[in-house]
Amino acid sequence: MTPKEVLTLIREKEVKAIDLRFVDFPGTWQHFTIPPHHLEESTFQDGLGFDGSSIRGWQAINESDMLVIPLAETAFIDPFFKETTLVLICSIQDPLTRQDYSRDPRFIARKAINYMKQSGIADTAFIGPELEFFVFDSARFDQNQHSGYYFLDSIEGAWNSGREECGGNLANKIRYKEGYYPVPPTDTLQDIRTEMMLNLISVGIDVEAQHHEVATAGQCEIDMKFSPLVEMGDKVMKYKYIVKNTAKKNGKVVTFMPKPLFQDNGTGMHVHISLWKNNANLFAGSGYAGLSDMGLHAIGGLLKHAPAICAFSNPTTNSYKRLVPGYEAPVNLAYSKRNRSASIRIPMYSTNPKAKRVEFRCPDPSSNPYLTFSVMLMAVLDGIKNKIHPGEPLDKDIYDLEPEELAKVPQAPGSLDQALANLEKDNGFLLQGDVFTKDVIDTWVSMKRAKEVDAIRLRPHPYEFYLYFDC
Repeated sequence: MTPKEVLTLIREKEVKAIDLRFVDFPGTWQHFTIPPHHLEESTFQDGLGFDGSSIRGWQAINESDMLVIPLAETAFIDPFFKETTLVLICSIQDPLTRQDYSRDPRFIARKAINYMKQSGIADTAFIGPELEFFVFDSARFDQNQHSGYYFLDSIEGAWNSGREECGGNLANKIRYKEGYYPVPPTDTLQDIRTEMMLNLISVGIDVEAQHHEVATAGQCEIDMKFSPLVEMGDKVMKYKYIVKNTAKKNGKVVTFMPKPLFQDNGTGMHVHISLWKNNANLFAGSGYAGLSDMGLHAIGGLLKHAPAICAFSNPTTNSYKRLVPGYEAPVNLAYSKRNRSASIRIPMYSTNPKAKRVEFRCPDPSSNPYLTFSVMLMAVLDGIKNKIHPGEPLDKDIYDLEPEELAKVPQAPGSLDQALANLEKDNGFLLQGDVFTKDVIDTWVSMKRAKEVDAIRLRPHPYEFYLYFDC
């Protein structure tokens, strides 16, 4: 849409409110709302002011004034608000210089695409993420000086097999690690997922499938069709918003936390990527698994920089409770066709060259999609420019390797602190073309260490009382 078309849509749909949204540094949507008569054609150029110092990881109090610039092409009608509300995703600018804000994640994604185009390597980066999530019936948690706890519950949970339930316990609980594809009555979330799917379609997201996932209690996945990188960043933000609000409407709660349940599968966001030029897939060829040399070099870049990429793609302390062996988690930095135990997989569902892509399996949905997709693209471009060969593929079941052989396979970082340390050592590929600035990387590292790594490190864990209280 153009600004004029947006204003026409507002009149045609009798829109009562305009919701302006942007993503903060860690990756959460923020918003404020204006009446329709305050949105004029000039607003799409001039923007509207807000306090940038109140947004995580952004401005200091003495330079807090910032602008949101509505983007007409992102307009959609919100499916949840009582009054008809039009949503516009916004860019962020400095009101004095009118320059795009360097810490705006969406701007970083735009810069990554521009850098790719200027390199001459490709004109389009297609991204296809697979977001998983948990649907719970309730979630309670707290932490203070003298106590800390969490309680999660789901009618599907294996732990409820012997529970007294209103109307009687009707069994059909999902055994641990056996939640993949059961039909109702075992799968209790079919109707909610279908409602989520229809809401996603209503805001312009092309959904390919929805299904129950492996874990016992409410783990689900809804797959979107691939899109260009920045557009897919927008779609992931819509996806999270719609999935959470559809669940709330049905009296349930959704989390994209990577590992909410002990000893069951965690939640990932496997990301498929391919580069195209002049409507041709540059990753399709006649090499291993139908890849071109460029496709193999892209894998080389991802594997080389994976420990640093994880600082963005797996950005929470909880992320590394998922990245452990034994739960289908891609902890081994290797590549393979079809093999899901490798961190990089070349899907073999189709022989059509247009379908050829690389799947990076480390990321999880707690990440900021604009940043995750951007660091992946920058690693891919670095691999292509420097012709980084990924070595030999590993087509064996990695979890069945002998210890001596497994020891030779590089591993993903074991903690957020390790990932941040890797990012500090290996960030030159991100600074190319001024896509990521030193300020962005330094701010990310310091914020994550102070607000998350240290915050968890300083607090007693409930299991420590079991281990050590009688010492």
